[in-house]
Amino acid sequence: MRSLTTALAIALCAATTVAQTAVVAQTAAADPPHNSTIPSTGCQYTSTTLPLGQSVAQTIVTSGQTRQYLIHLPTTYQPGQGKPLVLAFHGRKGDGHDIEAYSEIDALDTIAVYPIGAKGEDDERAWQGAPYAAPVDDVQFVRDLLDSVQATLCVDPYRIYAVGKSNGGGFVSLLACKLPQRIAAFGVVAGAFYPGTLSACGNPTAPVPIIDFHGTADSVIAYNGDSSNHGQPLPTVMSWAQSWANRSSCSPTPATAQLSSEVVGVAWGSCLPHKEVLHFKIVTGDHTWPGAPVSSGPGKTTQQIKATTAIWSFLTSHPLIP
Repeated sequence: MRSLTTALAIALCAATTVAQTAVVAQTAAADPPHNSTIPSTGCQYTSTTLPLGQSVAQTIVTSGQTRQYLIHLPTTYQPGQGKPLVLAFHGRKGDGHDIEAYSEIDALDTIAVYPIGAKGEDDERAWQGAPYAAPVDDVQFVRDLLDSVQATLCVDPYRIYAVGKSNGGGFVSLLACKLPQRIAAFGVVAGAFYPGTLSACGNPTAPVPIIDFHGTADSVIAYNGDSSNHGQPLPTVMSWAQSWANRSSCSPTPATAQLSSEVVGVAWGSCLPHKEVLHFKIVTGDHTWPGAPVSSGPGKTTQQIKATTAIWSFLTSHPLIP
């Protein structure tokens, strides 16, 4: 029997198959400010005051408010040499430290940035688009945060990525709509796609490369769609993924592969170049981060696949193409 690693590689290859005659779609709307690559002027500096291999709390002023984030530089960071950057967005009630612990993104050879959501309903942190989120412009927060980090550190502007879980995953989907020329590729785990998140995308929306994980037994955000605790409708996970595949002009019917007893890979073929869509259905998985070493949510966490490993492989295969 093929190993999980081999099967995963095959699924990834299937997801990256493109039609030779595909025509690249054009984005119809004018790009908002900084929805494009900008040079990292921080590459001119010969040193940094941030410690390597440690997480540090930082603040930034955006839209008149002081916002917080954590940043972790890999031990391999060297001034003047561009590094990839991963933005990782926590779920509702999170604080950045939680997703840092269960995702283990700090172990990757990347600058890891953990933005912290503003406090909304019940004094709990959340992200734009959710019914319980504070009335703030989190997309602008991300723009300003990237501007700030790129002004002080040497970031490869073509290898900026975003990942998130639950409400943070829903916000990553929103960023995919709003900043498709600033952020190269996107990863979502147990995403919460509220009407406010979907409607804020607008129409049309540029295609992007996106990888997604969701458990069939998710007790918070149902795999097959439902009404949320706030009475708002949630789409089925497959219909959300299909909408991104449609934007990328992928084949209308995806291919599936049983990678293990708990993991099914779903890949859309013939997508626009570098705009692949890949979904992992976690059979009996709950509202958790697959492969997490510590608690990441309620219920079962599969250990048959590591979401971070698969996401990192996907992201690094999809830099922005100038």
